[in-house]
Amino acid sequence: MPLTISVLLENRRTGSVKKSLRAKAGLSLLIQDETTAILFDTGPDGSFLHNAALMGVDLSRLTATVLSHGHYDHCGGVPWLPDNSRIICHPQIANERYSTVRFAGYTRKIKKLSLEIDYSRHRMEYTCTPLHISERFMWSGEITVAKPQAYGVISGKTAALDYVIDEGVLIYKSDRGLVIIIGCGHRGIINIVRHCQKVTGINHIHALFGGFHLRCASPHVLWQVRQFLNQQKPDKIMGCHCTGAWGRLWLPEVITPATGETFVLE
Repeated sequence: MPLTISVLLENRRTGSVKKSLRAKAGLSLLIQDETTAILFDTGPDGSFLHNAALMGVDLSRLTATVLSHGHYDHCGGVPWLPDNSRIICHPQIANERYSTVRFAGYTRKIKKLSLEIDYSRHRMEYTCTPLHISERFMWSGEITVAKPQAYGVISGKTAALDYVIDEGVLIYKSDRGLVIIIGCGHRGIINIVRHCQKVTGINHIHALFGGFHLRCASPHVLWQVRQFLNQQKPDKIMGCHCTGAWGRLWLPEVITPATGETFVLE
């Protein structure tokens, strides 16, 4: 039973695809089996639609759009979705958030990481808990992390550290094991995999696909991830977006998807 993953937008474009395709920092994937079509993330703007048209990809019959988290490079294309689109995500996706620099106990905002998006135009399904989208597709819900890492701050009456608790992943239960589609991996690859195994009761990982947030990871973290993946023995590791060249050096037999490519997992 094949699963098709079309890379509508990613940080880079290979020489084997049309030069008119746009490559931007961000991620947007179309994931389909014989009954279900899911748009996973939209990238930062409408480039995913531009590329889909050039790739001959039909987005008119989506089962749902799944947003991994509220950073602009993953949900910035929502304004280009048709009114009344079904969108599945965490309740805190619309938080206003910033990257920061900390020095001598002082925190300074340096870049806004969110956009003001009108989600009221759409059929929103907010959930912190796992959600079955179809017989095989599943939204992970909120991923528990014992010692979360902060990625900037959430703005409000008082600024709070942003642990990106709204980040979830898309799970596909294939005949060969779990296919886990990851937006950015802020919650940590090890935590993500263990969470998916727990909520599905399936241990074997057929494929990990997406952004693993390892481009600036320390050698200690990368060694832990490598050891964990060697123990898990996933059939395929497909790291793109924020995985980074540095992160890919540490991953066993990693494949690097790019804008315009399509992958079929049997």
